[in-house]
Amino acid sequence: MRIAHPTTRFFQARVLISSATHSRPSTKSLSFSLPPRHSRTPVANMSKTTNISVQDDDKFGFKRDEMYKTNLAGTVDPYDRHVFLSFKGPDDWLPRVEDSETDLLPKLLSSALKNRKNDITVKTKMTICGGGDGTDGDVLIFPEMIKYKGLKDSDVDGFVDDVLVNGKPWASGVQEVLTGSHVFVCAHGSRDKRCGVCGPVLMDKLNEEIESRGLKDQIFVSPCSHVGGHKYAGNLIIYSPDSEGKTMGHWYGYVTPSDVPALLDQHIAKGEIIERLWRGQMGAAPEEGAKGDAEKLPNGKKEKKRKKHEESNGQVNKEIVGGCCQGANGVSCCQDGSSDATAEKKLKEPKGTCGLSSWIASLEQRNVLTGVAVIGAVATVAVAYSVYRRSG
Repeated sequence: MRIAHPTTRFFQARVLISSATHSRPSTKSLSFSLPPRHSRTPVANMSKTTNISVQDDDKFGFKRDEMYKTNLAGTVDPYDRHVFLSFKGPDDWLPRVEDSETDLLPKLLSSALKNRKNDITVKTKMTICGGGDGTDGDVLIFPEMIKYKGLKDSDVDGFVDDVLVNGKPWASGVQEVLTGSHVFVCAHGSRDKRCGVCGPVLMDKLNEEIESRGLKDQIFVSPCSHVGGHKYAGNLIIYSPDSEGKTMGHWYGYVTPSDVPALLDQHIAKGEIIERLWRGQMGAAPEEGAKGDAEKLPNGKKEKKRKKHEESNGQVNKEIVGGCCQGANGVSCCQDGSSDATAEKKLKEPKGTCGLSSWIASLEQRNVLTGVAVIGAVATVAVAYSVYRRSG
């Protein structure tokens, strides 16, 4: 099943922004069109333009001072499922979309999730993504990769109960399967201007690069509301299958237009994480996200220290031989030299081979002593009898 691909809108500027060189524009302002709502907003609403001064670009755009100042790994709160509600577009969203008193659907769904929190066994995150052109009310769910169309205010409670609480198909809707990779770019300008400046430019660049690669039917780009971490703008989330076909959700921050080709060619095409931009992933706690997957840890300074520590511990363990206990005839009952195995075997010693060996050794010692005593007694009786015969 294919989601309608956004209409590409090219960046219109009186200056060119070069993220690679970060050269300062030669004119005082640049102008670009805000992205359409999920890039599918009616044409009548697409004429709005925003003028961004060079000063604002330095403060809110890709050249702001805070860029690359924070280690990004581990900046994603833990969650295991992501629900996106398609609803209008960034230029219509309030700073908190779910607080709208006129557009109730986001508020109703957010409230239902909070009210049923204790009944929902899978830790679920909700975000608004761009709608328009008949897609308002569509619900996309990851990692399940499913979509339900046309959720209405009156449907919310039943939808949450069926799908999110009980894990069943929605009784009042038709479940569709999502395919391809889905990129959600935070463009929530009313919540934070940094996202409002960076998000639209990233979407334009993504759509441009996707189209040039002929991947419009495989990679889909949508604006989304606040995902946390405005200071890391540009922020985006990529939901795509890994080498085993499992859908993964990876978060990136400090993304600039010059990073887009790598995200498409390395992350989506090859499953390679862009370490310096990686914030975390779905299904991992922050501390786990900071460590990452083996060699794929983004911002790998902590990983290198951890690996050195593990290698050091491993070397020490390899040098330990035996030492936990000794059985009969000097045979060790330990199978390896690790301290963990030693402790475990000590705990199990009464039932293990060490205890048995010690018991056998003790038994053998008692038998020897008993034998010696018996022989001594027999010898004593023999001597006494001999003396008795002589005296008789």
